[in-house]
Amino acid sequence: MSYWDKEKECMPRKELEELQLRRLKETVYRVYAFVPAYKEKMDQAGIKPEDIKSLKDLQKLPFTTKQDLRDNYPFGLFALPMSEVVRIHSSSGTTGKPTVVGYSKKDIDTWSELMARALTSAGATRYSVIQNAYGYGLFTGGLGVHYGAEKIAASVIPSSGGNTKRQIMLMQDFGTTVLTCTPSYALFMSEVMREMGIEPNDLKLKAGIFGAEPWSENMRREIENKLEIDAYDIYGLSEIIGPGVAIECPNKQGLHIAEDHFLAEIIDPINEEVLEDGNQGELVITTISKEALPIIRYRTRDLTSLDKNICDCGRTHVRMQKVLGRSDDMVIIRGVNVFPSMVESVLLNIPGVEPHYLLIVDRKGNLDQLEVQVEVSEQLFSDEVRKLEELGAIIAKEMESALGVNARIRLVEPKSIERSEGKAKRVIDKRNI
Repeated sequence: MSYWDKEKECMPRKELEELQLRRLKETVYRVYAFVPAYKEKMDQAGIKPEDIKSLKDLQKLPFTTKQDLRDNYPFGLFALPMSEVVRIHSSSGTTGKPTVVGYSKKDIDTWSELMARALTSAGATRYSVIQNAYGYGLFTGGLGVHYGAEKIAASVIPSSGGNTKRQIMLMQDFGTTVLTCTPSYALFMSEVMREMGIEPNDLKLKAGIFGAEPWSENMRREIENKLEIDAYDIYGLSEIIGPGVAIECPNKQGLHIAEDHFLAEIIDPINEEVLEDGNQGELVITTISKEALPIIRYRTRDLTSLDKNICDCGRTHVRMQKVLGRSDDMVIIRGVNVFPSMVESVLLNIPGVEPHYLLIVDRKGNLDQLEVQVEVSEQLFSDEVRKLEELGAIIAKEMESALGVNARIRLVEPKSIERSEGKAKRVIDKRNI
């Protein structure tokens, strides 16, 4: 078993909690003193920094949402003067004002350390050749992975996203051993490879580290089979620090959260009550070592659960289960909660179905309707109509059994659903609600 920093990753729980409490107190004092928006929130809640005496007291503090970052655009939540902020990242802002995040020199060092841990956990070493196909620029993914790769002294290829045929050429020519990108883009790469007549054993690729979008266990198996690699899930949010908040170890029984830097809670997304470990709900994260942009109880909208049992790998930090989906990606069809990942799990268990799909939600009269567009294999699509009809009926039956809702299944030809070189778009909601 490989560790980047075994002492911290395997820290006894009592020692870890003592460190967490000390860092939490320092963070709360910092935001109260230097971030007017937090001071106002805490004053409204009747909370002072000195009221935080135990980790349990975290629950007294107000939540932070993405809207809070937008309301304080661009730098209103920064706890340092701009003269000490060395890096600024931002979201695209397609659904409103962008969110802006800042880093001090120490924050960048912390981020590099966390990514070094993450890459090492997934088997990367100084002898690895890491092809980083996450986007560079304002998106945090590219530079986050890049700095971590350099930290472990691996050879990093900053290929960024796009230009897929060139990506595959680089894999061949440079001897890439580790691929980092979104899982949907990894699948797209496998398609293009086949079109180019390149087999997985023509490459030196051994592992992939995939994140930035929810993906199912069935999707993992699909990627591992098509690329003949070991696929690891990584988790992070720009608002928290970027990639490297959590990563799977080789056991793949949940993602280890770096608890010496982040406090994790699970809440009921409706009533906001904290849930016991093991219960599924919305992940809430508090940063306890960030300088430029400390964040208190950030509502991630990601749905998961926590497990504090010590992993067989020896790491003591809490594990989060694979993200089921985002509460804001969930669509409610006639009272039933439907997540793209649930649809994905059903489809990938059916032979002849490709791992590319689209959910289209509409309303006819007062009735919600769900259409699932599903790509089928070349062979099936060219087969007789009767076989396609039979496949559609099988998918519809399995979908109703798994989701509890009727869906219209539309089988479409291979490669007709738009591919993404970043995050895949899985849902189109045409309802005016």
